[in-house]
Amino acid sequence: MRQAGLVVALGWIVGSTLFSFCPQAAAHDSTVFPTIGEVIRKDKRLDKIIPLDAKIEVVASGFVWSEGPLWVEDYLLFSDVPQNTIFKWKEGEGISVWMKPSGYTGLGDYSPEPGSNGLALDRQGRVIFCEHGDRRISVLTKDGGKLTLADRYQGKRFHSPNDVTVKSNGDIYFADPPYGLPGQEKSPLKEMDIYGVYRVSANGDVTLLTDEVSRPNGVAFSPDEKTLYVANTDPADAVLRAFPVQPDGTLGPSKVIYDFRPLVGKFKHLPDGLKVDREGNLFVAGPGGIHVLAPDGTPLGLIFTGQATTNCAFGGDGSELYMTADAFILRIKTLTKGANGKAGAQ
Repeated sequence: MRQAGLVVALGWIVGSTLFSFCPQAAAHDSTVFPTIGEVIRKDKRLDKIIPLDAKIEVVASGFVWSEGPLWVEDYLLFSDVPQNTIFKWKEGEGISVWMKPSGYTGLGDYSPEPGSNGLALDRQGRVIFCEHGDRRISVLTKDGGKLTLADRYQGKRFHSPNDVTVKSNGDIYFADPPYGLPGQEKSPLKEMDIYGVYRVSANGDVTLLTDEVSRPNGVAFSPDEKTLYVANTDPADAVLRAFPVQPDGTLGPSKVIYDFRPLVGKFKHLPDGLKVDREGNLFVAGPGGIHVLAPDGTPLGLIFTGQATTNCAFGGDGSELYMTADAFILRIKTLTKGANGKAGAQ
């Protein structure tokens, strides 16, 4: 989800770091990057997760609203939702267009956010897309075409699938808020009154798992897949919920494990995308940057970007955390790895 007021200043100071915005930086192929922000440590446990000398690198910039990072083999994919484009970034090569259009294939203008958003890999290594404008979950086939996996529930079209994660059995879990619709929650194109979290099973069945989250956004499993975390991008209920996953893949009653509401308005953005490391620690995009939480929700620290930070993904050898933050693609080295021991798993 994009908030109003994108960064247009030519320069600013974040923490002790000066960074000057330069749209041309998006095309650079350097392996030496400027830095931004700082790591704020709240608990000693963070020292075993993020090195004491870790820096937040700016590996690319100049985008309208970056989202949905996904590491594939040796490169990063991410969505620029307003530009209806998926970009590819590779170290030493820089940025290139990987797919356009990425989420809306209709004629004319659709909405301010028509493109793809969340991306994931299925168990065959194929890219799965959350498409705002075409209002579906799709997959890129080996022949290069897209296949629709789900675009409606009980005959009614989804709003704008936003974020997605894949269970080890191949089931796809995704959130469906209204942010990609023209007019969002007031859109005349809405076909449902609920904003749900859904599952698409291997045989194509679509199940509504919960509609108790008012604006469901980021979704991710714990390493043992017994818990599904769902972030709520609602200023009035800006929380992270944990749902127990039942043996049949449905969800039990949730509990709030972290409350972002005291930070809303003090820092940019709201709870958004998230990832989990192999120890079950959570990396949650929220006000100010990426919040690092213990599995029970205890705050360990904040990767403070100072930007409206939307999501993150483990990449490289699995220990580099890539972050989408408004106009930027950021990276920080960690001492952990993504859940399941590999990048792109979620």
